[in-house]
Amino acid sequence: MRSSVCSKTGVRVHTPVLPATCGHEQMVALQTQLLESLIQENGITNYIAWYYTPMALEFSSSLLPKVTVYDCMDELSAFSGAPPAMRTNEQRLFARADLVFTGGTSLFESKRKQHSSVHLFPSGVDVAHFSAARVIDREPNDQQSIPHPRIGYAGVIDERLDLALLAQAAGARPEWQFVLLGPVAKIDPATLPQANNIHWLGMKQYADLPAYFSGWDIGMLPFALNESTRFISPTKTPEYLAAGLPVISTPISDVVTPYGVLGLVQIVDGTRAFLRVAESLLASPLTSELLAKIDRFLSQSSWDKTWMEMSTLIEDQLTQQELALRTSSPSSSLTDTTVKGALRV
Repeated sequence: MRSSVCSKTGVRVHTPVLPATCGHEQMVALQTQLLESLIQENGITNYIAWYYTPMALEFSSSLLPKVTVYDCMDELSAFSGAPPAMRTNEQRLFARADLVFTGGTSLFESKRKQHSSVHLFPSGVDVAHFSAARVIDREPNDQQSIPHPRIGYAGVIDERLDLALLAQAAGARPEWQFVLLGPVAKIDPATLPQANNIHWLGMKQYADLPAYFSGWDIGMLPFALNESTRFISPTKTPEYLAAGLPVISTPISDVVTPYGVLGLVQIVDGTRAFLRVAESLLASPLTSELLAKIDRFLSQSSWDKTWMEMSTLIEDQLTQQELALRTSSPSSSLTDTTVKGALRV
């Protein structure tokens, strides 16, 4: 087990390190053993179980948390290479979960039919962090020599990207520079389009993103329209906007509404529309009026606000449990309703 403690928050992170030769059943058995040992050795008895993937249920089904949260940020079963058991495990998790949080409207509409307590929490943004891009005047070394105009993307590079659109746009406008940040996952790097004006700069630290954004002229969300993007709510949308960038996106549902409807992001369908809108944005930077509108919108989208609302729902759940216990047994009550931590699995 690899362990670390965050110096700022005191959060402890324990990461299982397993032999590369493990089969699935052995991996589950080892993770179950490590998790049970971790709980026992640290005397953990009063906690929340917070799930980001239903697959974690395979090694954590013995947990007895005060509250179980399923933080459903994507339709993971639609991703390339998703385990066949993903859907089955999600149904098991729905049966155990007290609260389900979803990361976008389309995902919320899908999951609310499967659980009685589903709550919508669209992508938040650290406005202070990303708005620094509006005043940074020194770019990272690997971007400095790239000419303008620059159209950038930051995020995982996988089957969700429309690589054909990228290749066609780059071929049609060789004077435009396309800068892409992020790790390549689940696709063969050899399939990435190559051209003098396409720059694959690799994965970057979160802290460095504003410096990269500061040197872009447009932020793009060139997603393909397929099963893996049907329910996504890209976090980069509000991050680009906080950085002061004009934004172009393909018609992803959770970008169209609310960003496209409000006129904060330009929605395009196909290469021709992408080129036409990009030309317009390059010729006419964001106005002060539009920036003010963006800032008003983003002021309601902070992660702090999201956490406060999540925390309230969890506290309400604990209160309901205590009331139910007192009603069923007047002489009994929860001995300690103050949850001392969240166990993220």
